[in-house]
Amino acid sequence: MNTYLTIFGKPRFLGLMKLNDDDVKMPPNWAVLRTARGYEMGLPGGMLTEEQQENYRAATSNYEETTEAMLQDVEFVRYADAEDLENYYDSKFEEHEALVRGREILRVHGLDMKLVDVEYMLDRKKMYFYFTSEQRVDFRAYVRDLAHEFRTRIEMRQVGIRDEARIVKGIASCGRPCCCGYWLRGFSPISIKIVKEQRSALNPSKISGLCGRLMCCMSYEQEAYSELWAKLPGPGAKIRTENGVYLLESLDIGNEHVNVRFPSGRLVAVLISEFEDFQATVLKGEEWGEDKELAAKKKAMQERVAMIEKRRERQRLRANARAARSRNERIAKSEKKAESQPQKPKTKAGKNSQPQQQQTASSGKRRRNRKPRKPEE
Repeated sequence: MNTYLTIFGKPRFLGLMKLNDDDVKMPPNWAVLRTARGYEMGLPGGMLTEEQQENYRAATSNYEETTEAMLQDVEFVRYADAEDLENYYDSKFEEHEALVRGREILRVHGLDMKLVDVEYMLDRKKMYFYFTSEQRVDFRAYVRDLAHEFRTRIEMRQVGIRDEARIVKGIASCGRPCCCGYWLRGFSPISIKIVKEQRSALNPSKISGLCGRLMCCMSYEQEAYSELWAKLPGPGAKIRTENGVYLLESLDIGNEHVNVRFPSGRLVAVLISEFEDFQATVLKGEEWGEDKELAAKKKAMQERVAMIEKRRERQRLRANARAARSRNERIAKSEKKAESQPQKPKTKAGKNSQPQQQQTASSGKRRRNRKPRKPEE
């Protein structure tokens, strides 16, 4: 007796189906199953080992609670024949018409609920109506009208907003079918803490799915982020050094590096494997990466400028020394020349002495030649 995994129902429940070796057909085909809901069509998958069964049970136990268990034990009845497949596809066509008619009856009753989908059982003895509502609804009169309309047993199943997206399906923001409507079998709890750890933008339009809740894909990389943040400081951590503050801004898990804002304002990518060395280096007051190269170039430039300044200072001192020697030589030469020439005698009379005597003599002559004035009578 071997156990096979099978999928059945519109919510895509998982079933553990036991088969004898004589009942196995390759390749797998549609099968008629007896489940807790009744007779249904199921699609068998691969055979499971005991360990895989335990893994499935452990995985589905973490899913959010819904009306029906996501993993159930089902009974294999037979492989589906042509008549079973015809009934199955006819039921799918009639479910659409039943959904439209059910919504018309709902408008008559005016109940505060939204009819999401309808599902027929294979034997047509039961019909499931899936609906969403924010509060409890008294739908007893509505169920009576549905039973009278479809002449079968009616089961109402209230589902959450995430289950609605899984049943209705749709295209996600990534351009692919929603995970919940394509392959995802259950919903793991997702909190805003997961979003913050991944440094995603806290914009509801970017982190919410069609259901309005946080996207399921936010949890896919959570384990990897948790392991990385165990080795690194938390997002937004600051490393205070004597050269300034280094800010850890974001994490690039694909390229395995963190983006660090340096005190100079530059954003530098530091490999996760080198982060411990980076932290120890900057705490010592030393430079890192491109800053280290720039510091070395700056130091070399400063040394070169200092050497040029010293050379200019030596040249200036030599020029001053030459100018001083030349000035001293000129002074010495002029003094030597002055000593070698004889000195002229000095006279008391100046340049104007002779003309002054001549002037005095001429004035005396004028006095002698002047006629005496006659006395007045």
